[in-house]
Amino acid sequence: QVQLVESGGGLVQPGGSLRLSCAASGIRFSASTMGWYRQAPGKQRELVASISSGGRTNYRDSLKGRVTISRDNAKNTVYLQMRSLKPEDTAVYYCNADLRILSGVYNYWGQGTQVTVSS
Repeated sequence: QVQLVESGGGLVQPGGSLRLSCAASGIRFSASTMGWYRQAPGKQRELVASISSGGRTNYRDSLKGRVTISRDNAKNTVYLQMRSLKPEDTAVYYCNADLRILSGVYNYWGQGTQVTVSS
Protein backbone atom coordinates (compact mmCIF):
# COMPACT_ATOMS: atom_id res chain seq x y z
CA GLN A 1 0.00 0.00 0.00
CA VAL A 2 1.36 3.35 -1.04
CA GLN A 3 1.58 6.05 1.60
CA LEU A 4 2.83 9.60 1.33
CA VAL A 5 2.86 11.31 4.71
CA GLU A 6 3.52 15.03 4.85
CA SER A 7 4.71 16.85 7.93
CA GLY A 8 6.20 20.19 8.91
CA GLY A 9 3.30 22.48 8.21
CA GLY A 10 1.97 25.00 10.68
CA LEU A 11 1.55 28.65 11.48
CA VAL A 12 4.44 30.94 10.64
CA GLN A 13 4.84 34.69 10.58
CA PRO A 14 5.48 36.55 7.34
CA GLY A 15 9.15 36.38 6.49
CA GLY A 16 9.58 33.11 8.30
CA SER A 17 10.69 29.72 7.08
CA LEU A 18 9.35 26.18 7.10
CA ARG A 19 10.61 22.84 5.96
CA LEU A 20 8.06 20.33 4.81
CA SER A 21 8.81 16.63 4.67
CA CYS A 22 7.09 13.82 2.83
CA ALA A 23 7.88 10.26 3.81
CA ALA A 24 6.98 7.69 1.19
CA SER A 25 6.39 3.99 1.54
CA GLY A 26 5.16 1.26 -0.74
CA ILE A 27 6.55 2.82 -3.91
CA ARG A 28 9.75 2.76 -5.92
CA PHE A 29 10.76 6.07 -4.44
CA SER A 30 14.13 6.41 -6.12
CA ALA A 31 12.52 5.93 -9.54
CA SER A 32 9.73 8.40 -8.92
CA THR A 33 9.48 12.07 -9.70
CA MET A 34 8.44 13.72 -6.47
CA GLY A 35 6.57 16.96 -6.32
CA TRP A 36 5.04 19.47 -3.97
CA TYR A 37 1.77 21.11 -4.89
CA ARG A 38 -0.40 23.56 -3.01
CA GLN A 39 -4.02 24.53 -2.98
CA ALA A 40 -5.33 27.70 -1.43
CA PRO A 41 -9.03 28.11 -0.58
CA GLY A 42 -11.05 28.71 -3.72
CA LYS A 43 -8.10 28.14 -6.00
CA GLN A 44 -6.83 25.30 -8.14
CA ARG A 45 -4.04 23.05 -7.02
CA GLU A 46 -0.74 24.26 -8.43
CA LEU A 47 2.77 22.91 -8.72
CA VAL A 48 5.28 24.36 -6.29
CA ALA A 49 8.32 22.28 -7.19
CA SER A 50 9.33 18.87 -8.44
CA ILE A 51 12.46 16.75 -8.45
CA SER A 52 13.10 13.92 -10.84
CA SER A 53 14.64 10.57 -10.04
CA GLY A 54 17.88 11.97 -11.39
CA GLY A 55 17.71 15.04 -9.19
CA ARG A 56 16.58 17.55 -11.80
CA THR A 57 14.47 20.24 -10.17
CA ASN A 58 11.65 22.35 -11.48
CA TYR A 59 10.14 25.34 -9.70
CA ARG A 60 7.12 27.51 -10.11
CA ASP A 61 8.46 30.72 -11.57
CA SER A 62 6.88 32.92 -8.92
CA LEU A 63 8.54 30.91 -6.15
CA LYS A 64 12.06 30.61 -7.53
CA GLY A 65 14.58 31.76 -4.97
CA ARG A 66 12.25 31.19 -2.03
CA VAL A 67 11.81 27.42 -2.14
CA THR A 68 14.17 24.49 -2.48
CA ILE A 69 13.15 20.92 -3.11
CA SER A 70 15.43 18.04 -2.25
CA ARG A 71 15.23 14.30 -1.78
CA ASP A 72 16.91 11.62 0.29
CA ASN A 73 16.48 8.30 -1.45
CA ALA A 74 17.95 6.43 1.50
CA LYS A 75 15.11 7.74 3.65
CA ASN A 76 12.42 7.71 0.95
CA THR A 77 11.76 11.33 1.83
CA VAL A 78 11.35 14.52 -0.14
CA TYR A 79 11.68 17.95 1.41
CA LEU A 80 10.51 21.44 0.62
CA GLN A 81 12.40 24.29 2.24
CA MET A 82 10.44 27.52 2.12
CA ARG A 83 11.86 30.92 3.01
CA SER A 84 10.60 34.50 3.21
CA LEU A 85 7.06 33.23 3.48
CA LYS A 86 4.19 35.51 2.54
CA PRO A 87 0.51 35.42 3.46
CA GLU A 88 -0.26 34.38 -0.10
CA ASP A 89 1.74 31.19 0.51
CA THR A 90 -1.04 30.06 2.83
CA ALA A 91 -2.39 26.80 1.45
CA VAL A 92 -2.56 23.08 1.94
CA TYR A 93 0.65 21.60 0.61
CA TYR A 94 0.49 18.17 -0.97
CA CYS A 95 3.19 15.67 -1.78
CA ASN A 96 2.97 13.84 -5.09
CA ALA A 97 4.76 10.81 -6.46
CA ASP A 98 4.82 10.12 -10.18
CA LEU A 99 6.25 6.84 -11.40
CA ARG A 100 6.45 6.04 -15.10
CA ILE A 101 7.65 2.56 -15.94
CA LEU A 102 7.00 0.01 -18.64
CA SER A 103 3.98 -1.37 -16.81
CA GLY A 104 2.26 1.99 -16.66
CA VAL A 105 2.00 5.38 -15.03
CA TYR A 106 1.40 5.55 -11.30
CA ASN A 107 0.51 8.75 -9.51
CA TYR A 108 -0.08 9.16 -5.81
CA TRP A 109 -0.99 11.99 -3.43
CA GLY A 110 -0.51 12.58 0.23
CA GLN A 111 -3.19 13.93 2.54
CA GLY A 112 -1.67 17.38 2.68
CA THR A 113 -0.28 19.62 5.39
CA GLN A 114 -1.61 23.06 6.18
CA VAL A 115 0.72 26.05 5.95
CA THR A 116 -0.61 29.31 7.31
CA VAL A 117 1.40 32.50 7.02
CA SER A 118 -0.01 35.16 9.27
CA SER A 119 1.01 37.62 11.91
